[in-house]
This record gives sequence, structure tokens and C-alpha cells, in this order.
Amino acid sequence: MEKEKKLPVISDDEVMKRLEKELPNWTLEGRWIRRKFNTDGWPTTVMLVNAIGYLSEAAWHHPDLEVTWGKVWVKLRTHASGGITERDFALAKKFEDALLWRPEEGSAMEGTPNKWVR
Repeated sequence: MEKEKKLPVISDDEVMKRLEKELPNWTLEGRWIRRKFNTDGWPTTVMLVNAIGYLSEAAWHHPDLEVTWGKVWVKLRTHASGGITERDFALAKKFEDALLWRPEEGSAMEGTPNKWVR
């Protein structure tokens, strides 16, 4: 198995600036970026965790998760680098794009009437 690349760590000040601009629902906690996703219940929570797992495995970058009935907390950092790197920002953005995606109004897909993921 190949060793994880050691990427440069982004300073806390720069992380804060970038979160505000690029990922406003994420926070800096210790040496992690973190986001809570709310769901409408257990089935949606499990589907959300599976989607996170799929994207993470495809990216070969794995977050820490906390999972309860209607919530999933995602924590990202690059372990090999000992902090937050571009890899963490890239995967967080992929989560935002994929996990919060909804069909556009007027599209062929009507979308779920449930509250879903927020």
C-alpha cells in the first residue's frame, strides 16, 4: 500500500479565512475542519453516511464521523501532514456539492418532499 503524501499544512488564520469564504457551514475545531449535517431521520442519516463513505474512498481521504439518529458530524484533517491541507478543503467541497444537491426547479426530477439533508 502506498504511503499518504505529506502535503503542506494551512495556517489556522488562513483556514478561518477560507472557511468563511469557501465553506461557511464548516468550522475550525482544534486541528480539524468540522461540519454538522442534519437529516430528517435514521434512513436519511444512513444514506448520508454511505455517500460520505463512497466519496471518501474514491478520494482516498477518510474523515472521522459521529453519527446519531438525525445528525452526522464530519471532521477532516490530513493525518500524514498533522493538520488541515488542500486535500481537506477539496473533500469538504465535494461533500457540499454532492450531499446537498437537489434537482433544479423545472428539471425532469421532482426531488424528495422530505426535509432530507441540511
